Amino acid sequence: MASEKENHVVNGEDEEEEEKMEQFFALLRNFREARNRRKHELIQREQEEKSKKKKKNKTSKLGDDGEKSSWVPSFEWEDFTAEIEFRRPSIIFPPSFNNKQEEKKQEDDGLDLNLTLSPASS
Repeated sequence: MASEKENHVVNGEDEEEEEKMEQFFALLRNFREARNRRKHELIQREQEEKSKKKKKNKTSKLGDDGEKSSWVPSFEWEDFTAEIEFRRPSIIFPPSFNNKQEEKKQEDDGLDLNLTLSPASS
């Protein structure tokens, strides 16, 4: 009879341990499922952003009407070597301000206004 009670207690402990193990593995499964769900959400979000960028790039290359512009600028060598004729005579710019300052210095009374350190003569 004592062995039956011990077996019953051991079986009860085994059942508790099995329940704890089942809970532990259930937690692991839930964690993996949550991780995989989040991973798929991030991948899906990245794909949506890429498709938006592609869509945006396609619309930016198109004209206002949503159609591609047919005009493409092109240049030829003659565009750069041809003689340019101006409609009006070119503008003559006045002499620079610095040149005026130099002229004024030359017209001074002959006083040397430059400050220099020289030995004092007594």
